[in-house]
Amino acid sequence: MDEEYDVIVLGTGLKECILSGLLSVDGLKVLHMDRNDYYGGESTSLNLVQLWKRFKGGDKPPAELGSSRDYNVDMIPKFIMANGALVRVLIHTDVTKYLYFKAVDGSFVYNKGKVHKVPATDMEALKSPLMGIFEKRRARKFFIYVQDYKESDPKTHEGMDLTRVTTRELIAKYGLDDNTVDFIGHALALHRDDRYLDEPALDTVKRMKLYAESLARFQGGSPYIYPLYGLGELPQAFARLSAVYGGTYMLNKPECKVEFNEEGKVCGVTSEGETAKCKKVVCDPSYLPNKVRKVGKVARAIAIMSHPIPNTNDSHSVQIILPQKQLGRKSDMYLFCCSYTHNVAPKGKFIAFVSTEAETDNPESELKPGVSLLGQVDEIVYETYDRSEPVNECSLDNCFISTSYDGTTHFESTVDDVLNLYTKITGKLELLWSFCTETILLKKFFKFYMYSYCIKRYFS
Repeated sequence: MDEEYDVIVLGTGLKECILSGLLSVDGLKVLHMDRNDYYGGESTSLNLVQLWKRFKGGDKPPAELGSSRDYNVDMIPKFIMANGALVRVLIHTDVTKYLYFKAVDGSFVYNKGKVHKVPATDMEALKSPLMGIFEKRRARKFFIYVQDYKESDPKTHEGMDLTRVTTRELIAKYGLDDNTVDFIGHALALHRDDRYLDEPALDTVKRMKLYAESLARFQGGSPYIYPLYGLGELPQAFARLSAVYGGTYMLNKPECKVEFNEEGKVCGVTSEGETAKCKKVVCDPSYLPNKVRKVGKVARAIAIMSHPIPNTNDSHSVQIILPQKQLGRKSDMYLFCCSYTHNVAPKGKFIAFVSTEAETDNPESELKPGVSLLGQVDEIVYETYDRSEPVNECSLDNCFISTSYDGTTHFESTVDDVLNLYTKITGKLELLWSFCTETILLKKFFKFYMYSYCIKRYFS
């Protein structure tokens, strides 16, 4: 390996593959390596035999579960907000031509021991048991305020500076009760805990607007889309993009050791006795464990079923959020379900995940509230994994390390990390967003999928 690269990327997780694609499009010379012989890293999708080897220690799953190759089980299951940051990155990079998407059927929230659909239309909102009639009137005024709010137009602010006013203070103005606040903060704004209540309200308002904008892309259902054949398709799509722009990929490269010069700056990566020179390294936490710290742990359950989740209107793909207060916890719990309709399981089979930020060392007991919503399961496995974040100063060592994936079932925090790293590496966030935020690109994207992939109940 006598060539010198601008960037060497280690690990083919989604974050690393997005960055590899973006940097290749920018004209940087990129070498992408992975110790595994498959794409995706921790965010890969596994067939049934691979899943069995990982969690059961054998390679012969029960025959009644169906063909192994019909399974694509995500290890980091997440849906994509239809108007969210990941869609904007997909459009900016033109990776959409490598992927096929389908709408997610529904979004639900757990309240007072029952599962309720998050209203997707005015009629659903009127009929929803989540709020009483008087509370709905108060909530409607609040939703109108959020809908009309424009950061650049003080006339829409009603005299409040949302960079100073807390979410708690903003909501108090409308007299909403605790259950409504729970619903707004966790099912719409998608906060993971209640710290947001004492933080500036602007972030919550932006999150609610994103949810509404994503929902507006559909005629009912949910604000989410999801790729056919699972999330493992995303890293591979960005790998293809990188290759088109001159990036080089090497899988099955053991013991990728990052090399440093006398000044402590990265100078290359060594594998199998050969060293590839580079100016910068991008990697997941597992490649530089001495430059990260543990910040938490995710507990999750993976279940295979022969039916939809009960009380979700027979939805074949669904998210259920269990707010922390409903469970007496410090953080929310998330339930993700997909099925054969997205080509991730054989006909008639459903795959469900229950995940949360671990607060004990007993995932089976901790996840029980979510697992109990699944009904009868064919098979179920449990595990925990550590979450890490970088502690190095990337401007000093030129090492750009991603954070571990959290337990949420949407991609917003994932893409935030990608864009933060992209900015540190290139200093060109403004250029990226100038491409990503053009409305005409979003319209083209959704029209393209409406006609090409026959996703029904689509966009106005």
